[in-house]
Amino acid sequence: MTKKIAPVIFLLLFVVSACAHTALTVAADEYAGIHEETLANGLKVFALKVPGAPLSVFQIWYDAGSINEQVGKTGLSHLLEHMMFKGTPEHGPKTFSRIIKRAGGIDNAGTSKDFVYYYQKLAPDRLYLSIELEADRMQNLIMDPKETLSERDVVMEERRMRYDDDPQNLVFEEVVAAAFKSHPYRWPVIGWMEDLRTITRDDLWKYYRSRYVPNNAFIVVAGDIDVASVLKKIRKEFGAIPKGGEIKKLDVVEPPQRGEKRVFVKKEAELPYVLSAYKAPNILNEDSYALEVLAGVLSGGKSARIYKSLIDEQRIALSAGAGYSALQKYPYLFYLYGTPLPGRKIEDVENALYEEVQKIKDQPPSEREVQKAKNQIEADFIMSQDSVFYQAMILAQFEMIGGWRLKDKYLEGIRKVTPEDVRRVARKYLVEDHRTVGILVPVKKSK
Repeated sequence: MTKKIAPVIFLLLFVVSACAHTALTVAADEYAGIHEETLANGLKVFALKVPGAPLSVFQIWYDAGSINEQVGKTGLSHLLEHMMFKGTPEHGPKTFSRIIKRAGGIDNAGTSKDFVYYYQKLAPDRLYLSIELEADRMQNLIMDPKETLSERDVVMEERRMRYDDDPQNLVFEEVVAAAFKSHPYRWPVIGWMEDLRTITRDDLWKYYRSRYVPNNAFIVVAGDIDVASVLKKIRKEFGAIPKGGEIKKLDVVEPPQRGEKRVFVKKEAELPYVLSAYKAPNILNEDSYALEVLAGVLSGGKSARIYKSLIDEQRIALSAGAGYSALQKYPYLFYLYGTPLPGRKIEDVENALYEEVQKIKDQPPSEREVQKAKNQIEADFIMSQDSVFYQAMILAQFEMIGGWRLKDKYLEGIRKVTPEDVRRVARKYLVEDHRTVGILVPVKKSK
């Protein structure tokens, strides 16, 4: 069920509650049509009125991504996401999705390093189903020991397919694990296979009871909704759920990297592959905007530098590019990657990637290149919000990182980036001593 997701948005309105357990504080913020309030148990709610939207969206986000796990117990967050569809005493196994589908809606979920979220898309007059069902499984999840072991086997098979049997994903996993020394970003969301084998029902139950609590979650509702009635229903269903224990904030500082690291992965594959990852800040750092533009200049389509040089002109790479996402809770990575054409050397592809970076360090990109990258970033960000679902998601992702109002600074930050800014961040972050390089070494299939 886990999938990659794009950025996100939020909203909400104040209505007096009749229930003693649902006293609340309100940020009566009409800004951008977003209404926000916090129930007495710590649950935040955001509601966004989108007139004319054919569908409404209900999303509930938990601060329960894989960074909240511990050594030896990786994979808990993702496995729990699977178990959340196994039912409660009131709504048995597979009932949740069946009820949503019967109402003409769809539902799914996703787990990342930073968070887990669950969502439904429904007609506005059916949102009450999401509210009732999500409130129920926040507190009453069935976790049958046999069912837990069975679902654990499902996740282990998912891990085999996505990573163990996918050479490039395996390289990515190894690079990230080597790049981070102390930060929990170093382990994969799906978990290490050895850890998955030893996870018990009690491990999962303890994690569920500590993380799936109102004061560690927030709700985003968006669409052509009656905000007052939706909020009233949320207060009724969620307001009586007891507040959980104190949620300790992750307090881990990654030590500085003092030299290049290299990992080699030998795996059955047709072609080699290189992935070079540099330590880079997240969106809370002003440099993140210039890093996004740098990624666009290097890899923003067929006219960008890496494609044009390595694929069109030199003809040494089958595929190549750069990647960076600032939407992480903590500083993460900037990537360069490439696969050589048959008969070409992986060393040539790797060196060619570095040469493109060096050119920018020596000479800032042109105003035209920078503007094109900025236009592309802005267009992608704006167009993603044509969907009510992604308006809710963009809001939520920014809220999870540092507050939803950060989204309004995002485009402003991108627009301010200059060619000199792009050169400056390339010089500051894309340096040899701060990179971790992974090389896929193809081996012949054993008979």
